Parts: sequence; C-alpha cells; structure tokens
Amino acid sequence: MTDLRETVRRRYAAAALEVTSGGTGCCGPAPADVDFGSGLYAADERAELPVDAVAASLGCGNPTAVADLHPGEHVLDLGSGGGIDVLLSARRVGPAGKAYGLDMTDEMLALATANAAKAGATNVEFLKGAIESIPLPADSIDVVISNCVINLSTDKPAVFAETFRVLKPGGRIGVSDVVAEDTLSPAQRAERGDYVGCIAGALSFAEYRAGLEAAGFTDIQLTPTHLVADGMHSAIVRAAKPV
Repeated sequence: MTDLRETVRRRYAAAALEVTSGGTGCCGPAPADVDFGSGLYAADERAELPVDAVAASLGCGNPTAVADLHPGEHVLDLGSGGGIDVLLSARRVGPAGKAYGLDMTDEMLALATANAAKAGATNVEFLKGAIESIPLPADSIDVVISNCVINLSTDKPAVFAETFRVLKPGGRIGVSDVVAEDTLSPAQRAERGDYVGCIAGALSFAEYRAGLEAAGFTDIQLTPTHLVADGMHSAIVRAAKPV
C-alpha cells in the first residue's frame, strides 16, 4: 500500500511539473480522451480560471456542478490537484465562504497556490495531507467534493470515515469518481486500466454504497454519467451526514 501510494504521488507530481513547464496532464488511460480532464467543464467555467488550473485538470467529472454550493458555505476538495475545483467552489460560496483544497503532492500544492494567486482568490486555503487523515477539525465543513481521487486511495474506508468526521451534521458530499459495475471482479477492473490511471482501484457500485453506509452516511445516490472503460463509469456520488 505504501509503494502504491508513492507511485500515485510520483505520477501526479510529474503531471504538475509538466503543466508548470507548459504541457498538460491527464488522469485517464488516454491523454486525448475527453472522458477525463478539462473537457468536462463548460467553456465559461474554463474561461474564468488561470490556464494552468485548467491544464492540470485530471478528473473524470465536474463535482462543482452537482454539489449545489451556496454562499457562505465551507467546502473541502479531496485531492485538489492544480486547484480547478477549489477555485470554482470559491466563486460559488463567495467571500463569506471558504474553499479548502487537500493534496499530498508538494508540486500540485505549489501549482494550486500559484493558480489561486493568479485568480485573485482570497477565500481559499490549500493543505498538505492525505485524504485518509484530513487535517481539519470535526464538524467544520459543509460540503466535501472530490474529482476522480477516492478511487486512488489504498484505504477507502478511512477516506469515508474521515469525510464523515469533518462534515457538519447535515453536511453532504458531491463527488465525481470512477465506479465499476457490480459484475466486475477486482482482477477484471485491473485488466481495464492501471491503478494510477484511475481504473484498477475503483470500487463497484455496491462496494461504494456499502462503504458510505458503514461510515454513517445516508441519502446515498450513485449516478453513472459516462463510460471510461468497459464496465467502468464516471459517476456522481451524493450522500449526507445525518443531522
């Protein structure tokens, strides 16, 4: 598990450095595949952000479009990368709210901090840490978002438990992630793509639901949006922490 996490860290550190040097990064199995990356954001959203934030988009969806953010809320993005979802969230919650980004990669944090400065965003904060051990107090966040990152975790029960802990009672999650059809075994998922490419580590729909329920979440909804590989879907995941 430690070796796998380090492999993930190196992959995304390299992606950040590539963007910094003028290239682009991508999470998916094929860099040109629009099922991953900035093509999943509307043109007006991309236009209002720094170029490097858009270029560093590695996700499989657009969680800010489904999280139903409101002015004054505090939002946490798990695995915030170059900061695209943090910056979009910061605009939606306004000056009375705040958007946090959590990432374990120094290179991504440096890129995200630079992007926030370029965007003139003052209600954002980027934190270094693992999504399995979130460095924020309990009951402090209204909404947790994430974009194709939870599937990369080697300890998903810890991610769900930590997410539940930091949410306020009545808080919610709005996550985009890769989810496998229930008929696919772990070996079959691995045949469709590697772990770092956001495929092999994906939970099935039943496993995802069970993991959220075990952490205490209710009102769980998993909605597939498009295929990213045979039997593998980008999906919108919503759930709530009971009041």
